[in-house]
Amino acid sequence: MSANLKYSEEISPVNPAEGEAMLKVEDLVVCYGQSEIIHGLSFQAKPKETLAIMGRNGMGKTTLFKSLMGVIPSKGGKVSVAGKDISGLPSYKRVASGIAYVPQGRMIFPTLTVRENIETGLETNTNKTVPDEIYELFPVLWEMRGRKGGNLSGGQQQQLAIARALASNPKVLLLDEPTEGIQPSIIKDIARILNEIRRMRDITIIVSEQVLSFTLEIADRLLVIERGSFVHEDLRANVDAKKITAYLSV
Repeated sequence: MSANLKYSEEISPVNPAEGEAMLKVEDLVVCYGQSEIIHGLSFQAKPKETLAIMGRNGMGKTTLFKSLMGVIPSKGGKVSVAGKDISGLPSYKRVASGIAYVPQGRMIFPTLTVRENIETGLETNTNKTVPDEIYELFPVLWEMRGRKGGNLSGGQQQQLAIARALASNPKVLLLDEPTEGIQPSIIKDIARILNEIRRMRDITIIVSEQVLSFTLEIADRLLVIERGSFVHEDLRANVDAKKITAYLSV
């Protein structure tokens, strides 16, 4: 990815000390069998805040996100969205409570059209029509709305996966490694779209990432995860790029 990707100054960075938390995680513990993967993590994020969780592969990012969605059960702790405890809820009820997830690898439905893929995100909505706002954010999806999802490029599939998640009108949007396998020009488009989403909605965005330049384009705050624990935190304005890069290097 190009190193000259710049943070958009058109969005006022969120002060995490102000306002009520949209997402609050307290002492979260997640295990695979007898192995504890997430070790009592606690963090929170405010409305319109974008929080980046950075770390190398295998450090617990995807496990954390799957646990927040209820795909993997937690062994302890509490997860709240807009003040509502969702810890014991199955995934579909968490979606109805306002949390949406774009998994690593996108996981769109390859045999459904673009429009049909987006419509699968409307299951919790009374209105089953794709909002015009979605196509305004993703004009390429309007142009390709009748095309099968499996025939889209990787970058277009990533945009489709984000659009599908947004269709549920979430309060919290989780994006797991959205730049993985995406060409630099499309990465810039995704950064622009995520910043535009914040302008349009009172939404909290949580991104797991390994690409620091992309993170600095979108995030108000960065957390670094290592072996299931947070080891570093910075506001974007205070980021020590060399220190973050050291955590991310193999």
